[in-house]
Amino acid sequence: MSNQEVVTVNVGGTKFTTFPSTLMRFPESRLAHMLDGSDREFRIVNGQVFVDRDGTLFSYILDFLRTSQLSLPPDFSDYERLQREAEFYQLQNLADLLGHESFYRPRLEILEVRFLVQETHSYFRIFCSCSSTIEMLADRVIMYVEQPIGGQSWTFPFSAQKPLAPAPLQRPSHHDLIFQCGTDYATGDQFGARYISIKPDQRKLLNGTNVLGLLLDILLKEGFSLISTRSVASEEKVECYTFQRKKRAEVFTVNETPKPENNVHIQGKQGKSNKKR
Repeated sequence: MSNQEVVTVNVGGTKFTTFPSTLMRFPESRLAHMLDGSDREFRIVNGQVFVDRDGTLFSYILDFLRTSQLSLPPDFSDYERLQREAEFYQLQNLADLLGHESFYRPRLEILEVRFLVQETHSYFRIFCSCSSTIEMLADRVIMYVEQPIGGQSWTFPFSAQKPLAPAPLQRPSHHDLIFQCGTDYATGDQFGARYISIKPDQRKLLNGTNVLGLLLDILLKEGFSLISTRSVASEEKVECYTFQRKKRAEVFTVNETPKPENNVHIQGKQGKSNKKR
């Protein structure tokens, strides 16, 4: 059979059609010998290669052969069974990855937004169990403050439009982010109103409720799920919104030509970082 012909593989009753070169992608694997008749586990039946294994899991194996990557759906749970299939087909790098607990048991990411309104001024405090999420939000949330014109002090809140300048957000720890918006001239603050902008939205919002709505919408788009809302009993009424998110699915990549040192990379969907295993 030439490499230009296609071959049909029947795995436990589920049929797949591919090129022989795809099956021979990794020369050290058992799949590379599927077509030469040297392995008794693979039999030619009615012109098809038959193997008595799980057909559903083989779809992930075949996708891995085609792309050198393993990408699983968020609700996938059969990691141990898929690892056994990888071991059967002698895809050792894939089997080793699936054996890492950190890969198949991602921890939940918890995020909490606390929101307090005091008349025309609003305060936000965001806590997240994952510091990289706080870093992401710190890059996207920008606080602008009104600046005095010609060194004049404020005499009333809503005078002519004043220049705005970015102001730093508070970072009590790697897991916390604090910012505020609105007007609070009663405190004698040297600054005027504070506005919040959250990328990619270009608006500069003064009203805290509007900022809260935009923030919650962004978190939902980032894959977080709202799991509870409550009021915190204290001197002030603080609204608390709790979210959770599963760790983003990772993509497993193996070099086209495996080297003796077995270079294996794991990278997130965004492809921003790699780490060797």
